[in-house]
Amino acid sequence: MKIGFDAKRAFLNTSGLGNYSRTTLNALHKYYSENEYTLFTPEIKIGLLENQDEFKIVAPPKSDSKLKKSFWRTFKLSEELKERQLNLFHGLSNELPKGIHKTNVPSLVTVHDLIFIRYPEFYKPFDKAIYFQKVKYACSAATKIVAISEQTKDDIVSFIGTDPNKIEIIHQAISPLFFEKAETARVKEKYKLPNEFILSVGTVEERKNQLSILKALQNINSSIPVIFVGNPTSYCNDIHKYTAAKNIKEQVIFLKNIPEKDLAAIYQLASLSIYISVFEGFGLPVIESMACKCPVITSNVSCLPETAGAAAVLCSPDNIELLGENIQKILTGHAFRDELIKKGEVRAEEFRPEKYVEKLISLYSELSK
Repeated sequence: MKIGFDAKRAFLNTSGLGNYSRTTLNALHKYYSENEYTLFTPEIKIGLLENQDEFKIVAPPKSDSKLKKSFWRTFKLSEELKERQLNLFHGLSNELPKGIHKTNVPSLVTVHDLIFIRYPEFYKPFDKAIYFQKVKYACSAATKIVAISEQTKDDIVSFIGTDPNKIEIIHQAISPLFFEKAETARVKEKYKLPNEFILSVGTVEERKNQLSILKALQNINSSIPVIFVGNPTSYCNDIHKYTAAKNIKEQVIFLKNIPEKDLAAIYQLASLSIYISVFEGFGLPVIESMACKCPVITSNVSCLPETAGAAAVLCSPDNIELLGENIQKILTGHAFRDELIKKGEVRAEEFRPEKYVEKLISLYSELSK
């Protein structure tokens, strides 16, 4: 099969959608190398995508302006797809190029979440309008839609009005690096990490609810360090104000732009991982933690119970008292902690890249007939 991909995120995004794109492409290349994979991107950056030279890469001239590159990706790409006689095109991040419905190229789009519709207060009006138009067109034009969770499928049906029979649920995979023994000693020294700490991975933003972790620790009088790994937003100001008011600035460490290889080691060094978000499309850090043998507390809302299965402690994101009790239970209850780790290892096996792309290839084959 000749398969094309919107690979913008694979080249330009260091987290979230970028990780999803890279894990997908790397796994397809590794396990189904007989296919021809063409990556379409407005810009090429070296260093993020493994085996980059073994993919066909199509991009506009380097000299083009950012606006012109963006225009090419949105409005000119369909012409490229038609000319290259692809069997299938896969939009990896909520969108498809305009006009693809007028080509004979079957298309697939992965929709990760519709958080901008559920929580519009977290987004600028212009951004919300653009996101909505893009995902609405993609869901209409696509031959098939991949939703990464039952929650996302329900949202597509509710907010976009898509026929549920057009949507296939395929849980996304995590990088194989999280299943491997990491260089913990090197990483501990590199980032000057404490001997024990709680880890929270994800953009530091209000929806992710990281401040609740600090409040829960205050509730149980715990001084264990907390490491937040993720890009900062204005929500960091709320955290800084809280830590200053409570005189616990030394208890909190912020890290960002951590390579997956190092992130795996940080998970493996952590005493506990907490992902207490109020809403997610999937919640990859939950599974990454489990693969790294790190026990997890996560929210009992949106897709997170679906993601975690029976392998994490679930807690209401606004129940500070219960969150504190659960933290204490894991940190002090060694038998309980070991049981969570074992359950997590079993759960994480379901999210290996080879299992994910096997389902994806089956869908590709069905659509390209």
